[in-house]
Amino acid sequence: MKGEILFKNATLVDARGEHGTADVLVGEGRILSLSGGEAQRVVEAKGRCLSPGFFDLHAHLREPGQEVKEDLRSGLEAAARGGYTDLVSMPNTTPVVDRAEAVRALREKAAQIDRARLHPAAALTQGQEGQVLCEARLLREAGAVLLTDDGRTNEDAGVLALGLRYAASWGLPVAVHAEDAGLRRGGVMHEGEVSWRLGLPGNPAYAESARIARDLEVVRYVWEALETRPQGRSLLHFQHLSTRRGLELVRQAKREGLPISAEVTPHHLTLTDAHLEGLDPLYKVAPPLRTWADVEALVEGLLEGSLDCVATDHAPHTEDEKSLDLLRAPFGIPSLEVAWPLLYTELVQKRGFPLSVLVARFTDGPRRILGLPPIHLEEGAEASLVLWDPSQRRTVDPKGFASKARYSPWAGWGLSGWPLLTLVEGRVVFEGLG
Repeated sequence: MKGEILFKNATLVDARGEHGTADVLVGEGRILSLSGGEAQRVVEAKGRCLSPGFFDLHAHLREPGQEVKEDLRSGLEAAARGGYTDLVSMPNTTPVVDRAEAVRALREKAAQIDRARLHPAAALTQGQEGQVLCEARLLREAGAVLLTDDGRTNEDAGVLALGLRYAASWGLPVAVHAEDAGLRRGGVMHEGEVSWRLGLPGNPAYAESARIARDLEVVRYVWEALETRPQGRSLLHFQHLSTRRGLELVRQAKREGLPISAEVTPHHLTLTDAHLEGLDPLYKVAPPLRTWADVEALVEGLLEGSLDCVATDHAPHTEDEKSLDLLRAPFGIPSLEVAWPLLYTELVQKRGFPLSVLVARFTDGPRRILGLPPIHLEEGAEASLVLWDPSQRRTVDPKGFASKARYSPWAGWGLSGWPLLTLVEGRVVFEGLG
């Protein structure tokens, strides 16, 4: 048996656990063998880990219309460098991705770039204006994998209910930015001791939990009314949870059997509102960074599975925009290239978080939400993989990012676990072996 790449002595880690070392032979887009064989190229992987490629359910690539901030090429290159083989792009572009032809255009261009695979999300409502539903069937046929008005909150519960029913009939989950606009008002950071001391308008934790509570009632209403209930996938997905109270509501609803899912971001797992003491807009994000108690709760939620996956909410802006003062700077943190080493270092190395669970939240979790099968390290499996080094320690240097957003709140942090090689169906889409 002859393949294209042989990973010698690789430590295998997937969602099912750590499986010791093996000689992994890759060819024809699949894992051919775990016991070696002949290959055109041999990669010595002793001391390095091989895992299924990461899947990001929530990223902003800004194309079309905002390419000065990011474009498909730079965004998909950044994703591949971060160990991601798959990425879902958000539709809040210029114009909004709310038509089938826009979805097809994105997929066709991404295929030509040949880096991480692109799975476009499309808008739930036309123009993301929250009023008229988009054509879910046509969007699905064009290749959209979920519907969302991300970037805007869904204020009309009736429109959301209709959208959930319509999307469910075509096998599409709906993702929501769960935040009550009335409670949020003009908040630029978490409402609490830090915002009061700084005299800045705050966004209370209850803006998130109040909207989650409403949306859960909408899900109950729709779920009871559906004649055919989709099994094994999410009806409603909550994006970027940031609060302990919001997590409690999600946890209880899951125990009741509601078909929901939720994600958490790297920044909400590692940063708090205290980082805004210096008024640095690099830490300005929506929903805002919360308290350490919220971080602790979110880590526990990720461990137990109330939070299904890690999603980056990669949100690049120009350096000029992020250099404005805290009131005027845009919300958003770029993180595609650092998400895995950041959480491997901060959670696994420092806190003893189970490695296989973290891998699961980067791989199986997001795939399950979209109704996709998992990728495990076994013969015959799709060879969409990432080789990463648990011992290689490197300082975050945004100047070397592939993303156009060459700034980071983690600049200067020493992190381990950097991806070295990313394969999509056996094709090398990033190589950082030195």
